[in-house]
Amino acid sequence: MCGIWALFGLECGTLACVCNNFGKISHRGPDAFKVEYDSRIKDGYLGFHRLSIVDGLCGMQPMRLCAYPELFLLCNGEIYNYKKLGKENDFHYTTKCDVEAILHLYTTAGAENVARSLDGVFAFCILDVKKRRILIARDPYGVRPLFILRDSKGRLGVSSESKGLFGITNQFPSDWTLQPFPPGYYEEYEISEKGKVTLLRSVQYHKPGDKPSFPTFVPWTDLDSKDISGNIKKLFLGAIQKRLMSERRIGCFLSGGLDSSLVAALLAKEAKEMNFPYKLQTFAIGMGDSPDILAARQVADHIGTEHHEINFTEKDIEDVLDDVIYQLETFDITTIRASVGMYLISRYVKKNTDTTVVFSGEGADELAQGYIYFKNAPDAVAAHEESLRLLKDIYLYDGLRADRSTSAFSLELRAPFLDLQFTHYFLSLEAVARQPQNGVEKHLLRSAFEETNLLPKNVLWRHKEAFSDGVTSVKKSLFQIIQEIVENRVDNNELDEAATKYPHCTPTTKEALYYRKVFEKHFENQAKSLIPYFWMPKWIEGISDPSARFIKHYAADKQQNGVH
Repeated sequence: MCGIWALFGLECGTLACVCNNFGKISHRGPDAFKVEYDSRIKDGYLGFHRLSIVDGLCGMQPMRLCAYPELFLLCNGEIYNYKKLGKENDFHYTTKCDVEAILHLYTTAGAENVARSLDGVFAFCILDVKKRRILIARDPYGVRPLFILRDSKGRLGVSSESKGLFGITNQFPSDWTLQPFPPGYYEEYEISEKGKVTLLRSVQYHKPGDKPSFPTFVPWTDLDSKDISGNIKKLFLGAIQKRLMSERRIGCFLSGGLDSSLVAALLAKEAKEMNFPYKLQTFAIGMGDSPDILAARQVADHIGTEHHEINFTEKDIEDVLDDVIYQLETFDITTIRASVGMYLISRYVKKNTDTTVVFSGEGADELAQGYIYFKNAPDAVAAHEESLRLLKDIYLYDGLRADRSTSAFSLELRAPFLDLQFTHYFLSLEAVARQPQNGVEKHLLRSAFEETNLLPKNVLWRHKEAFSDGVTSVKKSLFQIIQEIVENRVDNNELDEAATKYPHCTPTTKEALYYRKVFEKHFENQAKSLIPYFWMPKWIEGISDPSARFIKHYAADKQQNGVH
């Protein structure tokens, strides 16, 4: 996890406007920073904030290699197949940094073959001074963030977070468009002699569920067409194993739910087998003995980790709420609610431990139909299409939450459920088999690990729980606490005028209006370009709140012992 930033065609005059905006994403890389300017490209600046994970000595960016002196590389990401790419293509690496493979691919395979050859998560920008070209790309699920700023005058900005670009729109008034760069795309630009940037092509190289176009970590021939459970276990273990590359300490968020518990259990198993020089740390958060705290404690005991429990109060929520919204760059209701706990737990990890890389369970609900509303799907095909939609947009919601909550405290998050090989295989299975079975969501995923003893049975089959309930209690949910906090921060007249003031994603509650007010304070008039719609459960009638607690199938407060 790092921060990348670039400007092209902008006549800054001095470095003041560069530094004032570039510094806004310094939390993404506290170990070092660098800004470069090349006079051959008029008004072009490239900046990098480094979080050292692999190759602390030679991994600084913008990366330039003696073999390709005309190329500059900015990349926030991890390329899991860089060693395989080097061996297969006879790349001669001069650093130990995995992203170096991107420059070799660009030179030997062409712009059109770089992103589709990478097994990893990434957002990168290549400046080719000789050809006067820029290549920008983002990983297929948008695990690593990227924003792009453009205007009709041929000016271009690139940043890991929109806050690194938003100030420029005020300093240099124009018809700017500031948008998230779409996951699974690459774009190529041309720079004129006067510095004007022109888009040459925008190409979608991968869609959710597509088969990877690179040789996979687990050879397809290693799978048994008759053993679906075995294949799921083998591919998910592979997704964990390839993400272990790190020279910094690795830990894992652990809520006690299925997703994070599976990740933590497999991670702990691998750590022991690989003789990690430290004991795996797991982290759980809640208020008192909340359901998540109790379940996570049981899992940690079962898998043998150095477990940390972080207890928070209503005062903690009140203190960080505005900061959470600023870091997230969103006003989406469910995203903000779910981010409060992740923000607080990330703060704890940063202040109290030496863990820098954290694993998490993001992506499982979208992939394996874990949201409770999937029980209302009209048929298997509709459920499958909804999974694809959720995965396509995950970078705007759960993916955004996971990245921004952790990066605020200079942590790098890894999400094995969003592995390209694993998601392709899982989505290729019979649609009916992936639906909830006997009232249990993610039944296929649970069943695959039934006989492994990786997890206690009651955790493996624990009902999906609304995050708001898991970290607090079914008596007083997190969103109820938040609503009490914002009650006096918004008056009724403001709510009555909300539809006129905010026609896009109009807030209909004081909670939603408060989120919007804080968002507009920092990112005025960017609502439509950054958040296209509120995240809401589908196939639900008469419900206006996104919390799963209002869905009739919600069963987290019922007896959960035993196998369902």
